[in-house]
Amino acid sequence: MGLVEVAGLARRWRAEGRDYTVAVERLTVAPGDCIALTGPSGVGKSTLIDLLALALAPDAAERFVLRIGGEAIDLAALWRRGGRGRAALAALRARIVGYVPQAGGLLPYLDVEGNIALTQRLSGRPDRALVRELARRLDIGDLLARKPATLSVGQRQRVAIARALAHRPLLLLADEPTASVDPVRAAAILDLLIESAAAAGAALVVASHDLDRLDGRIGGRLVPTVVADAEGTRAVFHPC
Repeated sequence: MGLVEVAGLARRWRAEGRDYTVAVERLTVAPGDCIALTGPSGVGKSTLIDLLALALAPDAAERFVLRIGGEAIDLAALWRRGGRGRAALAALRARIVGYVPQAGGLLPYLDVEGNIALTQRLSGRPDRALVRELARRLDIGDLLARKPATLSVGQRQRVAIARALAHRPLLLLADEPTASVDPVRAAAILDLLIESAAAAGAALVVASHDLDRLDGRIGGRLVPTVVADAEGTRAVFHPC
């Protein structure tokens, strides 16, 4: 039985006179799974991560279910309910999802420690010792009092990773988490994500165009089949 079960999930948009679709025909993400979401830049990996993170509403969903403690929560139905449903989705996201966006997404008015601890505050799970341990593991322990504007791109990305891990989520989603760091730090970041997910019994999905960094660390794959014609482009992701 999966933590997340998906069938017929799709997001559509129009840009520069063309239609684009990112879709998943069928996917089950179980606790303990480690899955690499692969494909070239621009294929829709970030869109799919946002859908799974409950940060982006699907345009179609035959089935989109989250299972927690024996309860099956119909995420597609919550999206259809509008305001009340979105409030419930936000509460689930705060409690269940650890999310590393590609751009970092730090709050500029909080220092590094406050940004890392934000997910703990939102989920009601304060743990300052874990905040400091994650900062140490990610080599940002001496930056805790600094604001995001004073950090490098790579440092901001590592703060976002610590924030995603700080509340011990059941579903950990990372969009190109190693794109702005050197190979040594990239390996350490992947190891920390995998180790943290395993310790929490969580599922991990990592989006990356760099298969070399993932090989030998993450076995599962979610890959796109892309069809482009005169009217638009459709990318359908499937397990392999």
